[in-house]
Amino acid sequence: MRYFVRLGSRSWEVEVDGARITVDGAALEAHLAHVPNTPLHHLLLDGGSWTVAAQSLDGLGEGGGPRWALGAVGERVELEVVDERTRQIQALTGARPVGAGGSVLKAPMPGLVVRIEVTPGQRVAAGAPLIVVEAMKMENELRASRPGVVEGIHVTPGTPVEKGAVLVTLVAAESTPAEAPTL
Repeated sequence: MRYFVRLGSRSWEVEVDGARITVDGAALEAHLAHVPNTPLHHLLLDGGSWTVAAQSLDGLGEGGGPRWALGAVGERVELEVVDERTRQIQALTGARPVGAGGSVLKAPMPGLVVRIEVTPGQRVAAGAPLIVVEAMKMENELRASRPGVVEGIHVTPGTPVEKGAVLVTLVAAESTPAEAPTL
């Protein structure tokens, strides 16, 4: 399985195949074992031995993936890990992380807009439902990849949409007034 790991402004592509790990093309030998009844893991990495504390954090990172806090050798870092599948879904839906330029949610496939779950100006949390599109007799709930404020809704219920049609735009929550309603 392939993962994309980001720590601050640095990122790495990590491929895991059993005990063989490849980080940006460089092969490493690794073994990870959980220490029972603790948040600790014992990591053997290319001959080195590490005790690592791992904790899942609330919310999604800028790339739309889960965030983790790792502690080792007296240091704590926060990183984001996005798996290959999530990255592919983001590419299909047109979801982009909310940054200074905002985020655009696009239709992942042709379908019919069934429901709109938000209103312009509404503050949304990461993972909040934005819109429901029916395709091939299935309802697909499209969600926010990270927190933000709804800047615009470009469709109405009953609207047929093609793949790639712009559905909703978001802006970063920091760039809007604090009194925006919370979802």
